Amino acid sequence: MTLTIVANIHAAKGKEDLVKAELEKLIDVTRAEAGCLQYDLHVDNENPAHFMFYENWETRELWQEHMSAPHLAAYMVATEGAVDEFTVNEMTRI
Repeated sequence: MTLTIVANIHAAKGKEDLVKAELEKLIDVTRAEAGCLQYDLHVDNENPAHFMFYENWETRELWQEHMSAPHLAAYMVATEGAVDEFTVNEMTRI
């Protein structure tokens, strides 16, 4: 069963460009990962500090491997103190 992930990232005031640039670095490398079916970054039309990844993965296990990938760790270091809020919802299509 496919796993859908909705990840919301809220950049700190004045850090929107930094967070956006670091999130964009994740796209191509993540799309090349085993099990990644879809990995799309969005920005809120009314709030440029609110980013959202819409992801689809073959399995939860493959998504968990993604979450421990080196490029995710590098993102965390690069955006330390620049993200006010981060939420992840694991979802299943009905």
